Amino acid sequence: MRVLAIVPAFNEERSIRSVVAGLRRAAPAVDVCVVDDGSTDGTAEAARTSGATLLSLRVNLGIGGAVQAGYRWARDHGYDVAVQVDGDGQHDTSFLPALVEGVAAGRADLMVGSRFSGPRVEGAFRSTWSRRAGIRYLSAVLRIRCGARVLDPTSGFRAAGRRAIELFAVSYPPDYPEPESIAVAARAGLRIAEIPVRMAERTHGESSIGLARSFYYLVKVSMALVLLPTRLPPGEETA
Repeated sequence: MRVLAIVPAFNEERSIRSVVAGLRRAAPAVDVCVVDDGSTDGTAEAARTSGATLLSLRVNLGIGGAVQAGYRWARDHGYDVAVQVDGDGQHDTSFLPALVEGVAAGRADLMVGSRFSGPRVEGAFRSTWSRRAGIRYLSAVLRIRCGARVLDPTSGFRAAGRRAIELFAVSYPPDYPEPESIAVAARAGLRIAEIPVRMAERTHGESSIGLARSFYYLVKVSMALVLLPTRLPPGEETA
């Protein structure tokens, strides 16, 4: 089974080497693909010297475009599983084998690493109460709108099997994609599951979603989920 770790990165020069190194320690056989999303610092060079495959986007497409570029690479190069891992070092890469195993064992087409599923993982960072409330709200909207039961829909730490890879390579939300991509997978009939993982607090930089954008985020994603077609457009169905 061929596994690819997709690492979208924008101005993550300070963390990308440690992320790649952590992936190699956790799963030496996994290939690593860093998608440099138009960074203006040394992210590309750091990724290249770490030994990862580097995809350099000439302009900043945002997280959705960067992740989809990784899925297209995974599809075109015949990978069986693709794991999304953030480039800022917040995802604990030691949980990567468990995510992959869930897909490889046939339990899910999309396995989400969750901060809220099952017993709390010791030492895990769970963000502020307001963000947790927003996550619970999005979880409820997903359950009502498309029947997807995911407690941590904003998690970007997830493993996708071949069916999900082929789907996301052609249909992936461009803006704030994590919750909406779960809905895309659910309407395509993919099986979605969660496992508990540990995430760390950001060690440098700031989140792109501040207080004002958090409200916009909830409104935008809510509307996207409500307006999402119940059937896939022609040509986007998975086998």
